[in-house]
Order: sequence, then structure tokens, then C-alpha cells
Amino acid sequence: MATRWGICGAGKISNDFTVALNTLSADEHQVVAVAARNLENAQEFAKTHSISRVHGSYEELAADPDVDVVYIGVIHPYHLSTCLLFTNAKKNVLCEKPLAMNSKEVKEILSSARRNDVFLMEAIWTRFFPASVEIRRLLAHGEVGEVQMVKAEFGVPLMDVQRSVKKELGGGTILDLGIYCLQFICMVYNGEKPECIQAMGVCQETGVDETVVVTLKFSYNRMAVFTCSSKIQLQNEASITGTKGTIRVPAHMWCPTSLVVNGVETQYPLPEPYLPLNFICSTGMRYEADEVRQCLLKGLKESAVMSHADSLLLAEVEDGIRRQVGVVYEQDANLGQNNDCTSAAFKGRLHGTDGHGLCGVSGEVRVSPQLFEQLPVEGGGLRLSSYLRIGGPWRKEGRYWG
Repeated sequence: MATRWGICGAGKISNDFTVALNTLSADEHQVVAVAARNLENAQEFAKTHSISRVHGSYEELAADPDVDVVYIGVIHPYHLSTCLLFTNAKKNVLCEKPLAMNSKEVKEILSSARRNDVFLMEAIWTRFFPASVEIRRLLAHGEVGEVQMVKAEFGVPLMDVQRSVKKELGGGTILDLGIYCLQFICMVYNGEKPECIQAMGVCQETGVDETVVVTLKFSYNRMAVFTCSSKIQLQNEASITGTKGTIRVPAHMWCPTSLVVNGVETQYPLPEPYLPLNFICSTGMRYEADEVRQCLLKGLKESAVMSHADSLLLAEVEDGIRRQVGVVYEQDANLGQNNDCTSAAFKGRLHGTDGHGLCGVSGEVRVSPQLFEQLPVEGGGLRLSSYLRIGGPWRKEGRYWG
């Protein structure tokens, strides 16, 4: 029996997802309904994609008894409300990335999915590409030895795109582009939380981030670096360097169709679309859709490839990066400062056994105000500066006994 999809939102990404679904067998995947806040938009979408059922509200889609799973393609400030709507209606959900605006919202969504006993997955489509599957196989078999460094970058000019520059629309590069780099790093390091995060960025006048550079340190001195930008075009490649070799992901790293492993390139072509696409390689969304089907057939409530824990980790690290760069959304009003995984990582090192520094860094470093207040100021040691750019710069200096 085919998995019956409902599409929430009639925008560009929903168009491409529907095109991708139609590259799969109709015996396994069928789009049976679409919903938009504007009925005319939903009707036009349905006409384009030959969808039989049209809803003029998300609530109507949630009540549709013939829908097995809902794809949420609305902009991310509305992910929380739509995810809660459908999970509370006992619908399985595939929600576009980022799953939510911050870790607090992610926890609320995941809690609702568990409470209602439904499947839910963040649509990190990159993880399901054949090239990504091969990367995980290579790493599992130790083909490049012990991984020491992961690099990724994603930059495209988006300054003329409103949803990228307006804070109320969830603008900013970390949540939109940086998440691809971060998920790649987290995949390579098998979902491990970084010990240390250092971020620096440039923000637009609207208060959203424009270009950000992030360095992450993991256990056993393994490192990662990524750059994301909505202002400039970058090479948009990724690489994994180990003790025995290198895996390189040529552009476009967020939708990989080739890999270069120790100098040998392999192609992973995608099927051709039956309609024009809005974004590059969008037929690759077929792989995440098929993952959803396989999970549903097995009775699973989450995917092992993109688990609930993976989504929460991404959100927590993104929260930490945004704090350092100084990006605060309206949704962050009740986001606890101690939720910052950056602070937790710093604290762990401060109370470690070596006592010779902070995450291996000497010189001036950054920590959260909450952590800084706990530091002793007597004695010699490492000089600390702490910044909190919420409602203006915050600075305090002291001495950490080392």
C-alpha cells in the first residue's frame, strides 16, 4: 500500500518535494492532499501536481483521514505551531529544516510527537543522498583512518531574499545555510556534542547573521570548521581528513552527487524532474521521503539516520553559535541561558583535571555570563573576557586560577 502524503504549504520547497515524490513509484508514494492558508494557492498547486484534494487551512489537512504523513514546507518561524497541530492530530510528520527556531521549541515538538505516538523527522535531506550513505560506510570501515578534521562551507548571495534578511521571517545564515555544514560535521562525528564552540560573525542591520565562521572541538582533539554566508558565493565544498586519507565532497555539499575518496571520484546522479525545480538537485528529496516510508512500515517513530537526538543537538549548537554572534529572535524570549551547550562545554573543561586552560585555548576566550560568575578571581592563570550581546554588549574581565 502506498504512503499517502499531505503537503502543508504551497511554496517553492513544497513544489520541489512534490516533484521529488513523483520520481518514486506510485505504488509506494502518493500525494493525496495539499493545504495552504490561501485556498487559491492550494488550488493552483493541486492543479500543477494533479492532487485530488485541496484544503484552505492547515486544520483541514490535519483532520483529513486519508493522509498518513504530512510534509511541512512553511517557513521555520511557523514550524512549532504546525508541528504541534499535526502531531496533536495524530499525523506523522516530516518537517523542513530547521525543525524549529531554537532548542526549546525543538524539545516541545519532540515531546508532542512522543506523547501522541507519531513519527517525526527533521528534513535534513542531505543525510539520505547515496553519497552521504557512502560517506557513513567509508567512515564505519575506517577507510580514511581516524578522523582529525572536518571542514564545510555554504555561501550563496541571498541579500535580496526577504526570508533571509528579515528577523520576523527567521532570517539569518546559521539556521538556513549553516545547518547543512553543522549537520555534516555532526554526522561525521556520530552525533557527539562538541566540547568547545567558538563563533565569530557579521550581522545585518536587521539583526540577523550574514556571514559566520565557527570552530568546534570534539573529544580526542578532533576539530571541525565551517563557514556560512548569505552575502557571498563560496566554494560550497566539504572535506573529511583522517590519518589514512581524505574524503572530499565537491559542490554542492548540501546535495552531494559526487565524492572524491583519496583522489578517486565517484558520481551519484539524480533522476530528472518532470517539472521545473526551484532549487538545485531537489529530486534528491526523494531519499528522505523513502526513509520516512521505510520507518513507517517498520512502526518506527524516528529515523536512526536523522534521530530526535540529532535534531536536538543541531538546535543546541545553533543556540550557542547565535549567542556568540549576537542573534536573538523573538522566540528566544524564554530560552534559558544555561541551555547553551557552549557554556556546558566550557564548564566541563574549566573543572577538568589538567587545569591548564579552557578547551585547549590559551589567551583571551569567551564564555557565558552565567559561567563567568562562577569563576574564582584570585590567583594567577588565564585571563577571561565574557560577552553577551542581547540588548547590547556585555563585558566583564577577571582572572581564572589555572
